Amino acid sequence: MNVAGPIRSRPVPLSDGKKKRGYGYADGNSRADAVDVDMYLDVPSCELSLDEFEEYALARLKVLRKIEEMKTRNLPTDIYRTQLDASIKSNLATISSSTDSKRKNDAYESKKIDIASHFILRAAYCRTEDLRRWFLTQECHLFRHRLNAVATKSHSGSNDALRDFLARNDFDLDRVSRAEKERLREKLMSVQGGPNPVEFNGAEYYKVPFVQALELVSRRGCFVEKGNAFVPLANIVSIIVSKFRASLSKSMAMAAGVFGQVTHEETSRIAPLLVSMNSQYTGPGAPSAVVGADGESLLTAANIDELAKQSMPLCMQQLHSGLKRDHKLKHQGRLQYGLFVKGAGMSLEEHTLFFQREFTRIMTAEQFNKQYAYSIRHMHGKEGKRASYTPYNCTKIVLGNPPQSGVEHHGCPYKHYDDSNLGALLGKLKIGNAGERDAIMALKKEGNFQLACAKHFEVMHPSASSVEGVNLDGVGNHPNSWFTSSVQYHQAKAGGDGTTSMEAVKSEGAV
Repeated sequence: MNVAGPIRSRPVPLSDGKKKRGYGYADGNSRADAVDVDMYLDVPSCELSLDEFEEYALARLKVLRKIEEMKTRNLPTDIYRTQLDASIKSNLATISSSTDSKRKNDAYESKKIDIASHFILRAAYCRTEDLRRWFLTQECHLFRHRLNAVATKSHSGSNDALRDFLARNDFDLDRVSRAEKERLREKLMSVQGGPNPVEFNGAEYYKVPFVQALELVSRRGCFVEKGNAFVPLANIVSIIVSKFRASLSKSMAMAAGVFGQVTHEETSRIAPLLVSMNSQYTGPGAPSAVVGADGESLLTAANIDELAKQSMPLCMQQLHSGLKRDHKLKHQGRLQYGLFVKGAGMSLEEHTLFFQREFTRIMTAEQFNKQYAYSIRHMHGKEGKRASYTPYNCTKIVLGNPPQSGVEHHGCPYKHYDDSNLGALLGKLKIGNAGERDAIMALKKEGNFQLACAKHFEVMHPSASSVEGVNLDGVGNHPNSWFTSSVQYHQAKAGGDGTTSMEAVKSEGAV
């Protein structure tokens, strides 16, 4: 049974060397741009080992999370395209060799990774509405990026890959005749961003129902007459993306209905991988993200108080302060904060010591060991099924259950706190000046919770993007990335006097 839920259920082999509709050619002589774009309408029938199954899925997951991160940071278009191309190349593409035969093999392997990874993640992310929405959004961004590259080259006349793509995927578009195009010449050329007189003569136009071109209509990117939108070939991308989104959304809804049955049948093989895929950590340096020059973990029970104040994002600062004030955390808080400190490099021994030190202020050591020590060992993979659990990313925290006021401390302050409480908290913690706090609050009110968190980092770490040795990837997307980048920033800033900020923190903690 196929949990990926394709629109067409006919299996498509990846190794027969024939041209296949939807993903190009396997003979190595195809136009590279056309091969890069796939509607994923046919499920592949290739064989994968369990290691390849997980490897391919995580490779694509890195690309999709990179897209989410860059969209969160609202990067300029040229930087977004460059960084996304680099991520695709490093994760989903096999580097082409010098000989023709090896180039053909590399092209085949890259396509295999791309198609297989899409269907694996489609199966893993079909389970819930939130997971489906996230996967659908990122996949559409990736599809649009690839299709835009093809459309740009088609528009410049260097190839007709976009036309080939439309033909191979059975897009039934009504091409505008030469006579009708001449009749509408002035109106078509007056459209914002329309062709100049020289380009117009060679431009192809298609007539589609305007409801299929709402994105173009909303930005005055096409001419509309009698319910039809007249769209040039180079601008057909938005219509194709809409169709891709609709077909993918439908297939994932279908897949959700059979997910339970399929995972039950595959209990001992792929079910655990699919169920845990969305929680896999793909960031750098996991789990010991913060280490010293000697390779030892720098986050300990002795220095965590200082590091919480210096380098933790607001969500983790609130959990830390709640733990220090109440000397306990509710279940969701223990999971969110416990996995965070584990991912930041705190060892099992230090993790246990830190929590025991706080909890035993209101209970005996015996009670702590009986009620809480096991769960800490479980987080570190020392109990139960011995899986090493990964820290929560921002999406999981934002979409999680809100905390009960005054009792629980988990969640995202930008999402779960009201405006007055968050504003008071920012002022109490002296985060920036009044204008900077207003900018953070404006993002929160607009629902851009992760952008508000990224703005918090920017305010507390001036000119971080220009500081050598500071990697800002993941800031606003994962609390551990926020923490690691902050530590790197303070290390770089304090390095001039020969003593890193972390060494200073360790010294303070030892006093």
